[in-house]
Amino acid sequence: MLKSILCASVAALALVACSVDSPKQGRDTAPSAQAQSSFTLPYEKFTLDNGLEVVLHVDRSDPIVAVTTVIHAGSNRERPGRTGFAHFFEHMAFNDSENVPRGWNRKAIPEWGGTRNGGTWSDGTIYYEVVPKDAFDKILWIDSDRLGYMINTVTQAALDREKQVVKNEKRQRVDNAPYGYTGEVIRTALYPEGHPYSWTVIGSLPDLQAATLDDLKEFHSEFYGPNNATLSIVGDIDIAETKRKVEQWFGEIPRGQDIDPLAPMPVTLDADKALYFEDNFATLPELRLTFPTVEGYHPDAIALRVLGQIIAGSKNSVLFKNVVEADKLAPTVSAYNNAMEIAGEFVVRVRGNAGTDLDDVYASINKALAEFEANGVSAQDLKRIKAEQETQLYAGISTVLGKGRELASSNEFAGDPAYVEVEAKAIQALTADDITSVYTRYIKDKPAVITSFVPKGQSGLSLTGSSLASVWIEEVKDGAESEKVSAGDLADFEKTPTKFDRSEPPFGELPLIKMPDIWDTTLPSGARILGIENSEIPLVSFDITIPGGALTESADNSGRLSLLARLMNEGTQDKSAAEIEQAIGLLGSSISVSSGRETTRISATTLARNFEPTVDIINDIISKPRFETADFDRVKSAAMTRLKGQEANPNAVASQVFSQLIYSPEHPMGRGVAGTVDSVSALTLDDMRAAHTAVLSAKPQFHITGDIAQSRAVAAFKSVAKHFSMDAQPLSIDAVPAQENTGKVFFVDIPDSKQSVLMIGRLTVPTTHPDAVRLDITNEKLGGGISGDLAQVLRIEKGYTYGAYSWVSSGTQPQPFQIRSSVRANATEASLDVIRDMLRDYGPSFTDADKQMVQQKLVKEKTRAFESLGAKLGTLRDISAYDKAMNYVELEQKALLNMPTSDFKALAATYLDESQMTYLIIGDKATQLGPVQNFARQSGKGDVTQLDIFGTIVAD
Repeated sequence: MLKSILCASVAALALVACSVDSPKQGRDTAPSAQAQSSFTLPYEKFTLDNGLEVVLHVDRSDPIVAVTTVIHAGSNRERPGRTGFAHFFEHMAFNDSENVPRGWNRKAIPEWGGTRNGGTWSDGTIYYEVVPKDAFDKILWIDSDRLGYMINTVTQAALDREKQVVKNEKRQRVDNAPYGYTGEVIRTALYPEGHPYSWTVIGSLPDLQAATLDDLKEFHSEFYGPNNATLSIVGDIDIAETKRKVEQWFGEIPRGQDIDPLAPMPVTLDADKALYFEDNFATLPELRLTFPTVEGYHPDAIALRVLGQIIAGSKNSVLFKNVVEADKLAPTVSAYNNAMEIAGEFVVRVRGNAGTDLDDVYASINKALAEFEANGVSAQDLKRIKAEQETQLYAGISTVLGKGRELASSNEFAGDPAYVEVEAKAIQALTADDITSVYTRYIKDKPAVITSFVPKGQSGLSLTGSSLASVWIEEVKDGAESEKVSAGDLADFEKTPTKFDRSEPPFGELPLIKMPDIWDTTLPSGARILGIENSEIPLVSFDITIPGGALTESADNSGRLSLLARLMNEGTQDKSAAEIEQAIGLLGSSISVSSGRETTRISATTLARNFEPTVDIINDIISKPRFETADFDRVKSAAMTRLKGQEANPNAVASQVFSQLIYSPEHPMGRGVAGTVDSVSALTLDDMRAAHTAVLSAKPQFHITGDIAQSRAVAAFKSVAKHFSMDAQPLSIDAVPAQENTGKVFFVDIPDSKQSVLMIGRLTVPTTHPDAVRLDITNEKLGGGISGDLAQVLRIEKGYTYGAYSWVSSGTQPQPFQIRSSVRANATEASLDVIRDMLRDYGPSFTDADKQMVQQKLVKEKTRAFESLGAKLGTLRDISAYDKAMNYVELEQKALLNMPTSDFKALAATYLDESQMTYLIIGDKATQLGPVQNFARQSGKGDVTQLDIFGTIVAD
C-alpha cells in the first residue's frame, strides 16, 4: 500500500505521520494556546527492556481490539538503486514467520472475523489489525513473530513471487493511472540526486527486480528492531493483563541496531523548474506548483497547512474565486502542505477543463495569489477552519483503529502519543499574521517545480517554456516476465530458541454479538425516522434519503439528478456557495447532497451541540436552491469535465461498459449515474427546477445516529419533512431486457496499458430477494477479500495481480455478480483461465470445512459491524431501503448458521454458473487481443467482440 492510500484512509486525522505536520517534540516544547474544547486522548505508556514502546487505551464500546505497529523506517531510509525497498519489505512481512504458518497473516485473520493491512510512506511503515477480542492473543502471536522472527523464513521463491505483486501494484496505481507519474517527476526535480525524498515510495521496477535476499536481510537487521518501533493496543482490554501479554509475546525479541535520527534536509530552488509530460491515460491537462518548505515538527508546518485551506480550501478562497469562478478554467482547485520528517512541500494543483491551456491556469493562479497578498487572511475563514477542527478531531478517533493509529504514529514521530491534543491547541492559537508570514517566507515570489501533465498528443497545452520530463516507462511485451512464480518450498532454517512457547494460542471467550438498540418512529407527515443513540463521542451523523435517483431518468436527461445534487451544494437563494459553506464550517459541520442509482441523499455530520443549527441550514438547502445561471453553468462545466476525465481511465471505462453489457444501454441501470457528456450538455436550468419539484414530491426517510436523543431528532426533522408533499407515485421501472451477452467475451482497447482490467459477471437478484443474503454468503469464500480464493490464487500464488475480488452489489433492481481484477498485461490469458476454472469448480468442490470457515468468518465479523457512526447509519439505511427487520443482522446470522453445504452448492450452481458469465477485458489491443481470442475460443465462447470506450461495437 502506498502513502496516498494510507493517507486517504486516515484523512480525518490529518495528523498521522504520513499526512504531515506532527511536530517532533513533546508537550513541553509545543506552542501554548487556549483550546476551544476539552478534547483529550487518554492513554497509558510503558517501554520493554528491548526498547519497544507500548501505548494502551481502553475502549469497551464494542468487543474488539485494534493492534498497530509503527516502524520508524520508510522510503527515506533506502539508498539509490534499491528504491521502493521499505514498501517491498512491508509486503514480505505479511508472509510467514518462524512460528506462524505461511499465508496465515493474510488468510487467517479475515477468517477470524478481523481486518488487517499495512502501509508505507516516506518516513515509516505501519501494520494494523482489528479483531474480535477472542482473537487478541492470536494477533499478539502473529505481530510479535513478524517483528522478531520472520527473516529466517524468507526464500528466493517467495521473494520472486512478491516482486510480481508489488510490480503489479505499481502498474495499477502509477503506470496505468492518469497522472500516475506526477510524483516521480516532481521528486526528481525538487530534490537533489541522493536526497532521501528524490525517489517515490513505491520506487522503480528495475530496482524492485534487482532486490536480493541479502538486501532484505540487511534492511530487516538495520531497521526492524523493537527499539525502532511503537506498538499500540486499543479496545476492550484489561490494562494489567495486556501488559503481561505484551511482555510475554514481545519481551524476548532482541534489541536491534540503534538508529540515528535523520536530521532535517530541506531543499531550496534557485529558479523555477518547468516540466511537461504527455500522459497516456489523462484526458484533462493538470498543472502543479510545488514549493519547497519545511519538515514536520518545524514551527511553521502547521501554519503552512492552514495556509492551504485558506487559499484553496473553500469557495471563498482566492484560488477558487479566480481559477474556477471568474476564469472558468477548472472545476476545482487544491492546495496543501506535505510536511514530512526531513523536508516539506507546498503544492497548488489545478486539473483544468478539457483543452484548457495551462498558461491561462498559471496566470490565473498568480492573479489569485496577488489578490491574497493584497487582502490577507479573512478572519471568518480562519475562524471557520478552527471550528471545523473539533469535528475532525472527534471523527479521527471515533474507532479503535483510528485511536490506535493516532497513538502509535504520534508516539513514534512526535514523541507524544496524544500529540493531537497539542496540535489542536496550536491550531487554535494561529493568527492571520502567522499565515501571511509563512506565505511570504515560502511562497511569495519563490521558485517552484511546475509540472504540466497533458493528454497524449496535446503538448501545446503545457506551460510555455517547459521541458520534457524524463520518466522510465515499462514496455509492454507479449510473453515478457511470463515465467511462473510461486511461494515455493518452505525455508529450511533452525528455529530461534525462546523461553516462552510461541505456539499458536487458543481463542479466548467468544464475544457476544448484539445489534444496537434502534428507535423507530413516524412523523405526522408519514416520513419514517430510524435512530441509534450513542454518546461515546459528541458527534451526530444523519441523512435524509429521498427515493428517486438515476433510475427515474431517461437517456436524454441522464445525469439530471446528479447535476441537481451538485447544484444544491452551491448555496441557497439567500446565501452564495461561499456564504453557505462558511456558515456550515463555522458550526464545525459538514453537509453534502448526492444522488445515486435509486435515491437522492442529504448527509451531514455535526457536533451534537450544533445539531439544530445544522438542520436549519439543510432546510434552506432543500427549500431554497440557488437556481442562478452562473452557478448552474459552473457546476455543469465541472460535471462534464469529470465525465471527460474518466474516458481514459481503464477502471472507469470497465465499470460503465460492463453495466451496458449486463443491462443494455437503453435501461436506466445500464447508464452512468452522472450521465454522459452529451446528456449533461443538453440539461438546462428548467430541467433543474423540474427535478427539484420531483424530489420534493417524494416521501423521505430519516436516519440518525450519535450523541442525540430521539426527542431532539424528531423535533428537528419535523421542520424538514414539511418541505415534501409526499405524493409521488411508486417507481415503475422497465424490466431488465433478456440477457444477450452471457457466455460472450468483449475487449476494449486502451493502447499501451500496462495491465488488463478484467470484469466478469452476470445478473442475479435484487437485494430484496430471499436468495440475496444467501448468495452474498456463498460468494464469501470465492472473492470476499484477501482471504478469498481469487486473491489467494491470482495474487498470493501466481503473482499476476495486486488484488482480485468478487461481490454482488445492492439495490432493488436485479444486481450483478461481478469479479474484478487488474492483472499484468502479459498474464491476461493465464488469469482468465484461472478465473474460468475457479468458477467451474467452485460449487462442486465446496466442502463442509469451507462452510464452517465462512460461518465463523461472517459471524465474527459482526463484532465490528456497528462500531463507527457510518456503520450504524448504514445499518439504518439497509432497514429502510430493503424493509429489513430491526434485528436483521441477528436473523441473517441465524440463517447463515443454518445453511447446509448443499445450499452453498445449489446457490453456486444457480448464480455462479461460468457458462452464463459475461467477460470484459480492458487492455492493450496490440499485445493482448490475441491471447484473449485464444482464451475465448478454447473456452467455447466464440470470437471476441471489440468495443470502443463507450461500449459501441467496432470493426476488427
